[in-house]
Amino acid sequence: MLELQKGIIYGPVHSRRLGRSLGVNVLPAKVKYCALNCLYCQYGWTGAHGLEPGAAELPSAEKIVEAVRNALVLGDSPPAYITFSGNGEPTLHPDFPAIVERVRELRDKLSPASRTAVLSNSTTVSDPRVRGALARLDLRIMKLDAGTEETFRRFNQPCAGVNYGDIVDGLAGLRDVTIQALFAGGEAGNASPGHVDAWIETLGRIAPSMVQIYTLDRGYPSREIGPLAKQELMAIARKLDAAGIRASVY
Repeated sequence: MLELQKGIIYGPVHSRRLGRSLGVNVLPAKVKYCALNCLYCQYGWTGAHGLEPGAAELPSAEKIVEAVRNALVLGDSPPAYITFSGNGEPTLHPDFPAIVERVRELRDKLSPASRTAVLSNSTTVSDPRVRGALARLDLRIMKLDAGTEETFRRFNQPCAGVNYGDIVDGLAGLRDVTIQALFAGGEAGNASPGHVDAWIETLGRIAPSMVQIYTLDRGYPSREIGPLAKQELMAIARKLDAAGIRASVY
C-alpha cells in the first residue's frame, strides 16, 4: 500500500497520463476520505470513520489556495497540470467549487501554461454544484470500472447513498469527459467478457472523449483480485475501438 499524502501539495510528480503534475490534496492528511472502498485501492481499505461531518478534519479553502500559491511561486518550472486528487475523493470537500475557481485564478496569474485537472471516482457527479465545478477544469478524469450495479457493489463497494445509476446519469451530463477504468481478474474481478460488454454499452450512454484502461500495478488490499496481462487489456481496447470509443492502455 502507498502511504497517504502528508500535506496539501505533493510533487510535482511524473504522471503516465499527465506528465509533470502538481498534486493538490484537499482531503485530510491522516485518513482516507472516500465514498468507495474499492478492492484495488492503492491506499488500502477505507477506514470505519465514514463520511460523517466532523469525522475527519478537512483543510480550509484558504489553506489550500495558499499552498497552491506557494507551490507555483517557489517551483522551479510550471507544471503541465495542477491536479486535484489526494487521499480519497477530492470533490467531497464542501468548498470544492470555490477552491476550483480560486485555483483557476491563481493559475491564470502565476502559471498560465499549466492546465487544471481532477482525478475523481465520480460518486458526486450527480450534484449540480460539483458538476459545474468539474466543467470549469481543463481535464476531467472520472472513474467508472463497472458496467452494472451488481459489479459496482462488489468491486467498488460504495457507502450508503451512492447510486450507480446516478453516477452514470451525472457522467452523461458532463461534457468532454475522460473515463478511467481499472480492470482486474480473479474471483471478484471485473474483466469477464460479459461484464466488459455491459461496461462498453454503458459508456455508449456517456459518450466519453477518451477512455483510459489499466490494471493492478501497485499494492492492493483484496486477495480476490489479480492483475491482467497486457494482451487482455489490449483486447478490451479493441472492443472499445469497435464500438467507436477512443481508448488508451496504461
